[in-house]
Amino acid sequence: MPKKGENIFKRKDGRWEARYVKGYELSGKIKYGFCYGKTYKEAKAKVGQIKGAILNNLPVPAAGNQHRFSFFCEEWLKMQKTRVKESTYVKYDTMLQCHILPGLGGCFPLGISTQVVEAFKAELLEKGLSAQSVKNILMVLHAVLHYTAGQFPGVFPNVEIRYPRESRKEPRVLNGEEQLRFMSYLLENMDPCRFGVILALLTGLRIGEICALQWGNISLRDNTIRIDSTMQRLKDLDPEGVGRTKILIGPPKSDTSARTIPFQDSVAELCRQTGSHRPGAYVLTGSEEFMEPRKLQRRLKKYTRECGLEGVHFHTLRHSFATRCMEAGFDLKSLSEILGHSKASTTLDIYVHSSLEIKRSNMEKLNFQGMGWK
Repeated sequence: MPKKGENIFKRKDGRWEARYVKGYELSGKIKYGFCYGKTYKEAKAKVGQIKGAILNNLPVPAAGNQHRFSFFCEEWLKMQKTRVKESTYVKYDTMLQCHILPGLGGCFPLGISTQVVEAFKAELLEKGLSAQSVKNILMVLHAVLHYTAGQFPGVFPNVEIRYPRESRKEPRVLNGEEQLRFMSYLLENMDPCRFGVILALLTGLRIGEICALQWGNISLRDNTIRIDSTMQRLKDLDPEGVGRTKILIGPPKSDTSARTIPFQDSVAELCRQTGSHRPGAYVLTGSEEFMEPRKLQRRLKKYTRECGLEGVHFHTLRHSFATRCMEAGFDLKSLSEILGHSKASTTLDIYVHSSLEIKRSNMEKLNFQGMGWK
């Protein structure tokens, strides 16, 4: 029976085998050396001599840098601290700590290859992560590898990253009848929260934007909403923090997300009917206390259940707004700016979904006369 932690065993042939760390492969895997003795004492003495000889002088990879990939991940992350928004930094940290470091952190940088990354990607997909989530993780990995390559000029391997193919899933969109039913339900016993849901449905606001929206951002003189902040619940990286997560109210998702949205007179009339209009009051509560996104999601789930609607998430309201706009004949550029997109193609690819009625109407426009048909 070997003593705990010694790595000295009695073999089947009667000899004693002592194992020691000889070095590391580029993948980070330990390379063991072995020595043998007729007795336990002899094997222990031999391995003790070897360990003493290599103490503080362990073999390192041929590149001459014994730092693991985890070291370069942490160095890259430190550089991002002052370059990106706090919310983005937290997302980078989460992807590194939860996925990249456990999967690749033990490798030596020169041992990372296209094949190693492909195996890492396959492992993420096997865990049940969505293709989009895996793509985001690989994009962070790509950035870290680019940084690491700069520390090994001329010798770092060319690593190709192939992003997973996303299967296009048709998002949930309220049809005309469902939207009217939902609106009638919300208007029946309207309170600040129900009004906020209506406002999001009629303007395409994101959940973080409506949670951070205050009455001071709404102008009933100009019939406009000014979007200049968003709310998120993020992992708290402060060791002095009181909880695992915290609420952050900060700038919108991107520069184009900061925008001014016009609204109709009917929406202005709803605004006048609703609660406090004090500039510092939050729209969803009518007071200086905010409602966070998780609570609003729970409220929406309750509303849609009572209204008989299934599969509705807050982003469904945004998709539905974009679809209603295209049905009404909006030009794509205006809709893109209202939604806060940097490119009109984003609006077209992700948010615009023609209803069956619109498709049928367009098909009726086709003229097959002159082709021998009646």
